[in-house]
Amino acid sequence: MDDGGEMKLLVSDFFISFMWVWSGVLIKMFVQSFLGFQPHDAMAEFVKYALFIANMFFFAYLGKVTDGGAYNPLSVLSSAISGGFGRFLFSVGARISAQVFGSIYGVRLIIESFPEMGHGPRLNVDVHRGALTEGFLTFTIVIVSLGLSRNIPGSFYRKTWISSVSKLTLHILGSDLTGGCMNPASVMGWAFARGDHLTKEHIIVYWLAPIVATLLAVWIFKLLIQLLKEEKANMKIKKSD
Repeated sequence: MDDGGEMKLLVSDFFISFMWVWSGVLIKMFVQSFLGFQPHDAMAEFVKYALFIANMFFFAYLGKVTDGGAYNPLSVLSSAISGGFGRFLFSVGARISAQVFGSIYGVRLIIESFPEMGHGPRLNVDVHRGALTEGFLTFTIVIVSLGLSRNIPGSFYRKTWISSVSKLTLHILGSDLTGGCMNPASVMGWAFARGDHLTKEHIIVYWLAPIVATLLAVWIFKLLIQLLKEEKANMKIKKSD
């Protein structure tokens, strides 16, 4: 990738991450303030989840038109592991930083504009349970994403639908414990605004655990693919004999 392409990708990462933190707040405002639903009303939850899936399609489309722009460091990391060393350094050193700064500035503007809209996800369990929760959720969604990329690489709508429903399901499972975030950059934006972005809890639960889970998921997926290839090769040999 040339310098112009790299700069375009960094700008895309920044603004898409900025828009991502805003999208969650706008959905919440639309459901509660515009439609008038109570926060835990069943109909409110249904509308919110439907808008969440529509929102996922919108950001998947943004990623497509920007040639890879993303709002989640974990998706960047999982793809960077499979590339060369230069691509890995660019992804970790530049792209993830752009995503973090986009989230921070997005949250800052949210708090200045709508201070009543909450303070983002919080850890409601101990550090160990929180780390296991975020790690498990991240591991699962990375495996799903890698499987979709391999098995249905050309089907945008089908792949986005399965990915969106999977992310929504995992988010619901972890929402009462850690927020079910699976996105270190967006959590960093809220934590920075609260001033607890350097705490042990934040670093372990929302950064270390998801990163380790991503690396583990990529390694296990590659191992399974290699085993499947060897099994197919052995079957061909047996048939030829």
